Amino acid sequence: MSRIRGRDTAPEMRVRRILHAAGMRYRLYGKSLPGKPDLVFAGRKAVVFVHGCFWHMHDCRWGKPAPAANADFWAAKRLSNAERDGRNRARLEADGWRVFEIWECETRDIGALRVRLEEVIENLVNTSPETRRRPAPAPPC
Repeated sequence: MSRIRGRDTAPEMRVRRILHAAGMRYRLYGKSLPGKPDLVFAGRKAVVFVHGCFWHMHDCRWGKPAPAANADFWAAKRLSNAERDGRNRARLEADGWRVFEIWECETRDIGALRVRLEEVIENLVNTSPETRRRPAPAPPC
């Protein structure tokens, strides 16, 4: 358990490299936001979570298997992670944030990941003017 990282994981680094190469700039780990999103696009009011399939109970072949040892503990742990994700997503959306989730299994094929992130980039770039950061007013002369 001590070797399991919550930051700078391989799937997260793949996502970050592709977004950065596409010219997208972001902040890491929005501490003031619910769930501490992995990537924060504050000016566009959008966040990206990169979830591990096992830990967040994704419906894929990597997220379905449950450990046989201490099964009750792991079932409760994984279920609480998934419920917390839902609450954090709802709080962010209620505050006007757009939430994107990238799953670990989506990062295994770089070509498919690029296609998936193109959709995210398209959505981020084509935001409506009211969600973009407005320039500060000019100081009085």
